Amino acid sequence: MSLLDLAPVVPVVVVDDVETAVPMARALVEGGLPVIEVTLRTAGALEAISRIAAEVPDAVIGAGTIRTSTDISASVEAGAKFLVSPGTTPSLVDALLASGVPFLPGAATASEVMALAERGIGELKFFPAEAAGGLPYLKSLAGPLPDVRFCPTGGIRLETARDYLALPNVGCVGGTWLTPADALATGDWERVRKLAAEASALR
Repeated sequence: MSLLDLAPVVPVVVVDDVETAVPMARALVEGGLPVIEVTLRTAGALEAISRIAAEVPDAVIGAGTIRTSTDISASVEAGAKFLVSPGTTPSLVDALLASGVPFLPGAATASEVMALAERGIGELKFFPAEAAGGLPYLKSLAGPLPDVRFCPTGGIRLETARDYLALPNVGCVGGTWLTPADALATGDWERVRKLAAEASALR
């Protein structure tokens, strides 16, 4: 099954304290969101991916902010089941294709989408979604590029996620609102679970 069809919302998570990784992932899965993207923005990100992969078997754990081939190899070795990049270059696309795991390469313009489609890639991350044009832009892309599907990420909130999900070329959305920093810092996993449950009910 496509990554875009596993859940309506993919939590995009920044893990500052690796000790929070496993209980956070469990709360998200219990709330109905098994697909989790841990961004490679902190020193403990790879360890967080490794712990979740080992201890939360129902989670489909992925690595985000993939920018280099080194990021790819380190993430796959840590246990990432999918990869997400904020944008794409020809060399990064080559490395993603060679990785052996599913991936969502980032695109923000029609030309970038077409270049990826030429490589046989039809499922993309649309980033930064709100800043790059949001709903009107994705609606415009659906006409000339009907065979491409997106996971828009960047600036999306619970209040706007449903509108994105209603578009025919959107499979899921990425969101950071599911794991508030204060909830992670205090270990408020019930709050995370409730936010996940709200989001999982969007579809």
